[in-house]
Amino acid sequence: MPTPLLTATRATWQQRLRHLLLNAAVFGLCYTSANLLAQRLDTHRSVAIALDAHLAFVPWMVLPYMLSGVFFIACFWAVDSLDALRVLSQRLLLATVLACLVFVLYPLQFSFARPGVASPLWAPWYATLKVMDRPYNQLPSLHVAYCLIFWFALRPCCAGRSARTALLLTLSMVAIATLFTYQHHVLDVLAGGLLGWACVRVVRPQRQEPWVALYYALGTGVVVVLGMAWWPWWLTAYGAASLLTVARAYAMGDAHFLHKTQGRFAWWVWLLYAPYLLGYRLTWLCVQWRERKRPPFAQMAPGLWVGRRLTNVQTRLLPPGCTVVDLANELSETPALRTERYHPVPLLDLVQPGNADVQRVLALVHDTLQCGHPVYLHCAMGYSRSRRIASAYLAQYPQADALH
Repeated sequence: MPTPLLTATRATWQQRLRHLLLNAAVFGLCYTSANLLAQRLDTHRSVAIALDAHLAFVPWMVLPYMLSGVFFIACFWAVDSLDALRVLSQRLLLATVLACLVFVLYPLQFSFARPGVASPLWAPWYATLKVMDRPYNQLPSLHVAYCLIFWFALRPCCAGRSARTALLLTLSMVAIATLFTYQHHVLDVLAGGLLGWACVRVVRPQRQEPWVALYYALGTGVVVVLGMAWWPWWLTAYGAASLLTVARAYAMGDAHFLHKTQGRFAWWVWLLYAPYLLGYRLTWLCVQWRERKRPPFAQMAPGLWVGRRLTNVQTRLLPPGCTVVDLANELSETPALRTERYHPVPLLDLVQPGNADVQRVLALVHDTLQCGHPVYLHCAMGYSRSRRIASAYLAQYPQADALH
């Protein structure tokens, strides 16, 4: 099944809020942890060059500097399509994690003392800035990287040349304000521009589905940043290695990386992938609670039932002699369903399955139904893989769609 072309599906406010909160959480955790680590290490080194000594402190530049936070929030509501929202979110996440990795691996401090600000007009702004930030987290400048990402996200939203020019000038002012408010050095700004450009080049609007491997790779970076600030080295190394292995599996399209055998995982799989497996188990428990008043599965065609992983009690609701087709590679199968009629066909979650895998499942389902046996087709949560395969089955065998 080839990857579908991008669509112009409009993003809902829930999707916008979810991406905004994810980015805000990652920024808050990683940026703050890097700041505190640099402060704890009593960092004094900087990357100041001769040109930095000739840059004047301009108090009013704090206003454009603070606009970065406004853009950060507004961008998620300004972009129109779901695809544009995903690209924006992934670029910002990538910039945040990469920058914070540099911050914790090579902490720096701004080398000049900021002059006192006596003006009642600007002093409150700098007092707020002092509470929000520290003179660390220097190279690369996230302010500048964000500005470049904002530009590529908002430029398509501008109605004409004048609007694009105004946006470009505003974002340029936000970027250079980092120099004249004595927040960053010249090399920080240049590195921030390179980081922003790299994130734009890496994350391209080329696919409709989430880039799952990227999210797990970013999770690896978050673990490293938080671990260096708060956790023992061995726990950090374990968490990072586990998530990085999952990211590699998704990047390679390897649905068998967990070596699930007859619905179970070996002890070493639990040991290596505990964060991943426990995360899915917790998500499944949350879905079970949220959907507790709804049926755990639904009939999509005569003899074909579709849903999520069931509890032992819920399996009693299935038709007698049901053949189970398990698409979930990240959850062990319910013990009551591990019978001779159990068929595991693991597929990666949130990823468009390959045509060969789809045809394998469709053939299994069709042959079983032709023999007069009911089929329970399920994934982990019952939202994505099982529904997608069931829809493909109804499209390929329209005569089976007697219920609709």
